[in-house]
Amino acid sequence: MPSDRRPETPPSPTAPRLWVCPSCGWEVRSPFCPGCGERPLEPGELTISGLLGQLARIFTNIDGRVIYSFRCLVNRPGLLTLAFLNGQRQPYLGPFQLFILANLLFFALQSLLSEFRIFSTLLELAVRNQPGSELARMLVAEHLAITGMSFEAYAPVYNQAVSVNAKSLIGLMVLPFSVFPPLVFWRSKHPFAVHVVFSLHFYAFMLLLFCVPLVTLAIDDLFGGTGTLTPRADDTLSVALLLICGTYLFLACGRVYATRGLARVLQTTVMTMAVVGIFLGYRFTLLPITLYTT
Repeated sequence: MPSDRRPETPPSPTAPRLWVCPSCGWEVRSPFCPGCGERPLEPGELTISGLLGQLARIFTNIDGRVIYSFRCLVNRPGLLTLAFLNGQRQPYLGPFQLFILANLLFFALQSLLSEFRIFSTLLELAVRNQPGSELARMLVAEHLAITGMSFEAYAPVYNQAVSVNAKSLIGLMVLPFSVFPPLVFWRSKHPFAVHVVFSLHFYAFMLLLFCVPLVTLAIDDLFGGTGTLTPRADDTLSVALLLICGTYLFLACGRVYATRGLARVLQTTVMTMAVVGIFLGYRFTLLPITLYTT
């Protein structure tokens, strides 16, 4: 006789549990809320161990694009700008993100490791033996006459303020430099935005490059050195950094603007001199800005 028992059906996979989105108030069965992307609160998240786990994930789950972008910035000059021009966005950080991260890294190292200043000048040095020192003395004298402060009393106030301004206003060098590529490479048909991106990438590299002397001075101080530079060492370092920047521009310009031969050498020389002029102009511009704001 045929059996009346029906064959057993295989057990169905466990259905996602129902949860209520705390942001939208919707009842959701998916891992994430379709309205806002919120996820359900997991057991243990509101414990100390859960907080420590989140902290560990922050420091271990590094976005691969960050490392890859910085590696390309240093090892393959001009590649990131060319990728931006060709529409490759996903593999790399955006130019502003890269510049801001390099900026944060440089000034964090400068604050933690060394008192050596690259982008700002102490008031004591600004009024003597510097380009534009005669004008600087006149501006400082006028400011002291208005405020009624002595030079000795005002110098620490200025030095602290100019250090802060050097960090927050460093982007002022990017736009003037971006004017030079369309003038020097006048045959290129790149939109002006590409020149701005080229400038952002170059200054991001330059900030990373300037991290090297900061770390070197910190190591020197750690092993019993002075942690400072003699005038001769300062001049040598300046020449070395300038040569590295010039070499970087030579490689980057060849990749982005497809320039070759003697023209490339001359164009790179002009661009390097523009970097020097903008750098000196930026350091001097900080003087009236700081005088006006302190």
